[in-house]
Amino acid sequence: MSPHGRALFVCVFASLFEAIACQGDHLGLKNGYITIKTANFNAKIVRDAQVLTSLIPAGDTFDFLPSDLISARAGNGQYHWGDITFRYREGSSGAWTDGDSSAARKPITTLPTGAGALAASNLKPTLPTTGPLNVTREWLDVSGDLGLRFTIGNTGKSPVEIGSLGFPAEFNSIFTNREAADTQRLCSLSDPYVAMHAGYIRVSPVRGTGAALVVTPLGDTPLEAYRNLDETAYAATDYGSQTFEGLYEWQVLSKAWAENEWKGVQPWNTPSSKTLQPGQTLQFGVRFSVAKSGVRDIDAAVRKTGTPVAFGVPGYIIPRGATAQLFLQANSSAVSFSSEPVESLAFSQLSEDSYGITPSPTFWGRSRLTIDYEDGKTQTIHYYVTKAGSEALADMGRFLTTEQWFTNTSDPFGRAPSVMTYDYEAKEIVTQDPRVWIAGLSDEGGVGAYLAAMAKQAIQPDPAEVSKLETFVDKVLWRTIETTDFAVRKSIFYYDPSALPGYVYSSSFDWTSWTSWNEDDSYAVDRAYDYVHVAAAYWSLYRVARAYPEIVKSHDWTWYLTQAYSTVIRGMQPDVGYNQLGLMGETVFGEILTDLTREGLTTQAGALTKAMRSRAAQWDTEEVPYGSEQSWDSTGQEGVYYWSKYFGFTNTATKTVNSVLGYTPTVPHWGWNGNARRYWDNIYGGKLQRIERQIHHYGSGLNALVLLSAFRSDPSDTYLLQVGYGGTSGPLSNINEAGFASASFHSWPDTLKWDGYSGDYGPGFLGMVLGSGTYVARHDTFGLLAYGGVLSADGPTVTVLTNGPVGRKVFIGPLGVTVSVDAGTIRGFTYDADSGAVSVSLTQLAGAPRAAAAVLWVETNDKLVAYNVSTPQASSERLGWRIPLTAVGDVVVELTRS
Repeated sequence: MSPHGRALFVCVFASLFEAIACQGDHLGLKNGYITIKTANFNAKIVRDAQVLTSLIPAGDTFDFLPSDLISARAGNGQYHWGDITFRYREGSSGAWTDGDSSAARKPITTLPTGAGALAASNLKPTLPTTGPLNVTREWLDVSGDLGLRFTIGNTGKSPVEIGSLGFPAEFNSIFTNREAADTQRLCSLSDPYVAMHAGYIRVSPVRGTGAALVVTPLGDTPLEAYRNLDETAYAATDYGSQTFEGLYEWQVLSKAWAENEWKGVQPWNTPSSKTLQPGQTLQFGVRFSVAKSGVRDIDAAVRKTGTPVAFGVPGYIIPRGATAQLFLQANSSAVSFSSEPVESLAFSQLSEDSYGITPSPTFWGRSRLTIDYEDGKTQTIHYYVTKAGSEALADMGRFLTTEQWFTNTSDPFGRAPSVMTYDYEAKEIVTQDPRVWIAGLSDEGGVGAYLAAMAKQAIQPDPAEVSKLETFVDKVLWRTIETTDFAVRKSIFYYDPSALPGYVYSSSFDWTSWTSWNEDDSYAVDRAYDYVHVAAAYWSLYRVARAYPEIVKSHDWTWYLTQAYSTVIRGMQPDVGYNQLGLMGETVFGEILTDLTREGLTTQAGALTKAMRSRAAQWDTEEVPYGSEQSWDSTGQEGVYYWSKYFGFTNTATKTVNSVLGYTPTVPHWGWNGNARRYWDNIYGGKLQRIERQIHHYGSGLNALVLLSAFRSDPSDTYLLQVGYGGTSGPLSNINEAGFASASFHSWPDTLKWDGYSGDYGPGFLGMVLGSGTYVARHDTFGLLAYGGVLSADGPTVTVLTNGPVGRKVFIGPLGVTVSVDAGTIRGFTYDADSGAVSVSLTQLAGAPRAAAAVLWVETNDKLVAYNVSTPQASSERLGWRIPLTAVGDVVVELTRS
């Protein structure tokens, strides 16, 4: 889609909210500011409203708040730190009354400051509907940090129930009307850990470098829920758009929302309320702290505030049959563990502050682990239990090639047979959508289904599925989606009643939007992103044809590899737009280049290398080389990193890793851990269309490729692995019990469910295929760890049994060695930390055809170190070793270091 078209669509979507309106100064900016300082911060509050407008770490110039846009955010209904929202009722039943300090601002009443207070005020003038409640606010110096504390008192004669209490959280995530360099220089992104007393908000500069910020509980202030805030959209900032996602609030209490707007939704935590007796007061607050060393220092910064910290390996998405490790760091001892649903998780103590978390063999889905500490604090850790990796993939492959298999040969668009977008809520294939690409087998929103079906075969082939997909290639992909000169069309479904007078377009859709392309627009071949998906589909079947030639009937491996190569080269031609940008999924271009080299196709490898080098050289000259068809995006980084690293542009590669870390968090929550920033794609590929922080959209699997590759280059940086493995695990959570894979999970608390459309799931799954495996790391605090496996050690001998969804690759961090195979699976491996010797157990892949042999490759970080196969007897093939496999049992490959 063109940037003009996408921008128009965002504007159309924004019109669903309140109209762009004129804006006034209701904060009282004309009356100036009050500067407040602590040892760790320089901050400013507005004199009349006493809300925070600037928050700069001491000795720094980076402002975590949009102080440069405060004049555009001074209206009623625009939220800032220091605002408060609540719902209350007198007694314990009846309707709730709303309170919102931003709704109709009036100058607050200044109060004298007590010990530790920097500013204090009574909010009665700006909260005219507080009834018996009296609300005061203080800005505090908390051991050099900045604190925000509210005191709420009941001045009435009867009990008051507070059913909602929220603190709006404002950060400078406004990209509107900024140049790319300014966005990198000024803006930051925030994500929550919704975990009660262990909850916090982490904030990182978009560029991924410099100090980070954490907001933690002050006193008894649990982060119970995280609510999106409605604001009026003004032209200067465009709230709720692709350039300004919007703001959220820290909710201490959420019962009043849960029983109304969120009714019927499974919340992250149990909703609660507080009852104030006559004359009683309660205090709640948050604390702002600096993580001086940046994002890698966030856990340490949280820990310093006395907030419990958890660290999970391999993360918080756990397949059945696996046991995860959980490390706890807290000032108080854990006294009880429980899971919701009951017995969905079993827990055992492995050592002091280390626990094993094992899913019930019959459970699937979201599970909340609750930990109660001796000091009265409660922490929740959010897990997602999936089926075992191979079982989930088998389910997905079956669903894609049966329920999503379109066979209507009378279809005038030539889409049969194919794997198409599916609406799981309606239980039907999406044959029409006014966003024509969704039903048109192109763009991310239309290729998601067939790309996932293809990529699945590369790691877990099924003969019946391969047979159908080859038919799809011959009848639809080649010559319909892709022309005979290897150009890829933007959609093969279109809205053009004059061209198809006999076709009935659904009258329930609005076909007047720019998204309803006609035949000419749909058949345009000018979008480089579309070429990646087609090349990946061919490459996937090349891998099948090479490793399992007996199940591929239509073409041999040479044809599929040549098709993949030719598609890439055609996508680099001058008539194709965006091809000088990083493209989502283009790590597969690197795989294609690797396979061309291994096959000895030097002419093609040379041409592909030349095409990629020119792009990488250009990126190396750019301050912000992550261009996109969007104003800001998290898709270009993958391609920029891959080729910058490949061609030795070290500075650009490092800058790109930092960029990914700037928008990809790690927290003890399956939804946010490794979840790269995406918030607009449901408009283009989802069923429920809105601007919203998406959970495990394709950005997770693709951006994980950057971090996992960077970790393989520097295995001492285990933070990269913690974030990257969380991201590469994400696509497994999208697959439901029936095998349907959703595009993403909706994070707003009124929904909290998977989207109904399969949409653009496929690119993220491709990322999992290319990046997942078993990784061994030595953590500075927690010692030897295995991600995607079970590790045991006996002196220098370390043994790992693999249990990840992809069993074709292992990386041994302490040795800097990667071992990969093209067939069967790596069941386990052993290495000797002293000699460097490695022993790999290969076996047939359960549920897949039997492979006669596997080709094994070994890569080392130290180019002066090489490995050779000592046993069994192996022949050289494709720059690796051909290892014969047995029909049953393991083949143990001994690798010796030289």
